[in-house]
Order: sequence, then structure tokens, then C-alpha cells
Amino acid sequence: MSVAGDATVHASCVLVGRSAVLIRGPSGSGKSRLAEALLEAGRSGLLPHAWLVADDRVRLIPAHGRLVAAAPDAIRGQIEVRAFGIRRRECEPLALVGLVVDLEAQDAARLPEPGGLKTEILGIMLSRLPVGPGEQALPPVLAALFPITEA
Repeated sequence: MSVAGDATVHASCVLVGRSAVLIRGPSGSGKSRLAEALLEAGRSGLLPHAWLVADDRVRLIPAHGRLVAAAPDAIRGQIEVRAFGIRRRECEPLALVGLVVDLEAQDAARLPEPGGLKTEILGIMLSRLPVGPGEQALPPVLAALFPITEA
């Protein structure tokens, strides 16, 4: 089933807490690896909750000013684990995207410009985290999900 204005993109998506992390990047950039790391962080208690939404392809649906992510039916509940192949995981059928992580982003900087921390997908503005080529993605993603606040 297709909804007017929806799109399917090459990405992975993990629900962390109440909002999803949409992970984009070129083939081989580590999208599935980061998704699996977030899932493991949820299993170990480092994150309060982490569920797979989709791996490899993500269906994106704009709805009332928000972006909803879902897995295409053919791959729902599956994730590719490097060296082990396709594995089954429990999954969340729908999730609201709250953060977009761009792996191997050429505009990644130690202190990024504020404009580089937003992206528009299907007419919806979202927070964005660019991760540069060769950089480990999990630490900045965790920092983006749980920013340190000063008392």
C-alpha cells in the first residue's frame, strides 16, 4: 500500500525511547552496524528502549507535520549483521523520526554550522547529525539523543 507523498529510502531506522533515529549513508557506510549497536545499547541498559523499525530500506510517510518510518513488508523484522547475514529481530511497526544521522557526511565538522544540523525530508524539518568518513558513529549519536544539560 502506498500513501500519497510517501517514499522508500535506503536507510536503517531504530526507535530509541519515544522517537526514531533514521540512519542514512552510502552503501557500506555502517548503517546496519549503527542500528545493531543501538539495539545492543538498548539490550544492555545503556539506552532505555531500542527497537528495530527497518534495516536497508525504510518507508517514510509524512503525517500531520511529522515523519513516520516503517519497514517495507518484505523486510519487516530483519537486519543484516556483518559476517552473520540476515537476522530476525523484534520490531516496531511505526515510529516518528526525531533524528537523522548521515554517515560519511562530507559536511561533518567538529563544530558544525547550525544550518548543517537540520535536514528536510518530504517537507518536514528534522534534527540532523552529520558523521564524517571514518568516524565512529555511536558516541555522537548517544550524545545527540541524551545531551548533557548544565544545572
